[in-house]
Amino acid sequence: MISREPTIERLATAQQLLLTPFGLDESHLSRALAEITAHKVDDADLYFQYTRSEGWSLEEGIVKTGSFSIDQGVGVRAVSGEKTAFAYSDDISEASLLDAARTVRTISAAGRNGRVKAPVRTVATSRSLYGGVDPISTLDSTAKVELLGKVEKLARSRDPRVAQVMAGLASEYDVVLVARADGTLAADVRPLVRLSVTVIAEQNGRREVGSGGGGGRFGLAYFDDAQIAEYVDQAVQQALTNLESRPAPAGEMTVVLGPGWPGILLHEAIGHGLEGDFNRKGSSAFSGRIGERVAAKGVTVLDDGTIADRRGSLNVDDEGNATQRNVLIEDGILKGYIQDSLNARLMKVPPTGNGRRESYAHVPMPRMTNTYMLGGDRVPEEIVASIKKGLYATNFGGGQVDITSGKFVFSASEAYWVENGKIQYPVKGATLVGNGPDALTRVTMIGNDMALDTGVGTCGKEGQSVPVGVGQPTLRIDGLTVGGTA
Repeated sequence: MISREPTIERLATAQQLLLTPFGLDESHLSRALAEITAHKVDDADLYFQYTRSEGWSLEEGIVKTGSFSIDQGVGVRAVSGEKTAFAYSDDISEASLLDAARTVRTISAAGRNGRVKAPVRTVATSRSLYGGVDPISTLDSTAKVELLGKVEKLARSRDPRVAQVMAGLASEYDVVLVARADGTLAADVRPLVRLSVTVIAEQNGRREVGSGGGGGRFGLAYFDDAQIAEYVDQAVQQALTNLESRPAPAGEMTVVLGPGWPGILLHEAIGHGLEGDFNRKGSSAFSGRIGERVAAKGVTVLDDGTIADRRGSLNVDDEGNATQRNVLIEDGILKGYIQDSLNARLMKVPPTGNGRRESYAHVPMPRMTNTYMLGGDRVPEEIVASIKKGLYATNFGGGQVDITSGKFVFSASEAYWVENGKIQYPVKGATLVGNGPDALTRVTMIGNDMALDTGVGTCGKEGQSVPVGVGQPTLRIDGLTVGGTA
């Protein structure tokens, strides 16, 4: 449900942290925005942020690092046409706010004569997808160290071939306040936690790695014994599987992708190409193709920032707009793009709640939240059994994509060779090479097991990183190129 009530509560929290200690109130924000709009600009905003973060890492049974940091500041932006002027400061004060406002308004040389009416203040509508808990305080330091120790002990007990265990725990408490030139005020209080496990297994002088982990927007109590065991089992199983792996065959073949995290391929190969800035500039393989068939029938892709407690979800985006459930591709037809305010205005469409920035020191741009493909009607075992000769990839490492051409390269961290519908053996060194828009047209079977990832994704774009979610069902794609090592 979208309402103004939760925003008012979050505004109070944001004001206590970001305005009151520095002698600021809403009148100072209005004055700074009036300084900018005294020149003709299309849009302007102030973005205040307070971030407290903590990290712990354990290796060889010892806590190797512990970190704690507090960062706060304000970013001031003016937009005129396609041009953006931006200034930021880690000094939150009236003087620095007004200084930044005068700096960015130079983007539009034309000063206005006469008076400018101040916009009426309106509190933005927003969602309530997660609590405003400070996750750092949900466990004391001793308990955090014990949690990491538990991870290591459990991993080593799973198999004698486990030679090394690394575990990390990260918590973040993020409070943002957005004031826009149109009088809109919005705020969000964003908790974020993540537990990661990496296991190295050794056998006959051969060493292989496996990883697991997850998290979301909640407190550290989420990592109970059952959850820890799930992450550990995933990491150990992957490492032990890779100990038995053989070199991957190469060539064009049928590839079946597992559910959940393999959706990272969808995120990279398809999602980035659907971001508004690339399409407005005509540099995406999907530019100008709304209403056209861009994927096989049955393929429906969404970007949804409204899923409760998810790593990629937001109550409001970093421009103060409520997040949405955006259908990008429906039954193979391209329906729309992911938009921030600037690109939406220039493309004459509404913003989609996807304006995101890494911090107050960065400008917002259209970014994904939780991007996933909806499930179909096939049983996963049936899809694997349909492979005559091909690859079944259940986990991925890194990947990259060229937005203009749509070409992607992905490395599989866990994959199997399949013949006549039967899994033969695990393979190592398989890379998937293809073209995102083309790969979408080659989807021939869609499983009924759609799953989201466990909450580990971070997306990079133009040097900015933001937390995201991915997901998909088991998918069969015909005629993908596999770069192998055999």
